[in-house]
Amino acid sequence: MKNLSDLFQSGIERTIYSYSDYMLLMELVVMEQRTTGPKQSDELNHYTKLNLHRMQRLNKTVVLSESLKIAISQIQFPQIWYVLTEAWCGDAAQNIPVLAAIAKLNPLIDIQLILRDENPDIMDEYLTNGGRSIPKLIAVDGEFNEIFNWGPRPAGAQQMLMEYKESAIKPYKEFSEDIQKWYTADKTQSMQKELLVILEGVSVEK
Repeated sequence: MKNLSDLFQSGIERTIYSYSDYMLLMELVVMEQRTTGPKQSDELNHYTKLNLHRMQRLNKTVVLSESLKIAISQIQFPQIWYVLTEAWCGDAAQNIPVLAAIAKLNPLIDIQLILRDENPDIMDEYLTNGGRSIPKLIAVDGEFNEIFNWGPRPAGAQQMLMEYKESAIKPYKEFSEDIQKWYTADKTQSMQKELLVILEGVSVEK
């Protein structure tokens, strides 16, 4: 089991958000017509506004499967779910509300959100194909042993991205719309199934 105490207890002062505080941050940056992170642009501001609406909708509409609820209920020791994110990230907006819904069901799960660009030391330990893709979930126990990690997106969406990068036959703006349509049609089911497999595997190991 990988121990991450040196990484998460490195002495670096980190800004950590609860899910409710992260939603307030989203509302604040939208109101101020900006986004999180050092890069600012009208395009990223636009995505951030869309993401706030997506998250607000998903907060009301996410329905967890009965199988996943059972797996969540079987978690019997405290754990922290760190989530690397940024307000402009469409994948984060689609997936983090599911993690928040899971955490609500078991008080042993403490979900803590941290911004990618403020935490490069953590992000660079969890690259995807060499890139700083988010969201990235890193679950640790009370001694900072890694329990599992997940992200940045369900396998179906990841496959779409890989195929796009190989061909890139349309502008990225159009592709991002295709990804969001995929999420809408999927209704968080792919992510839930992937997390169910992970949680059941962790339960067996324990």
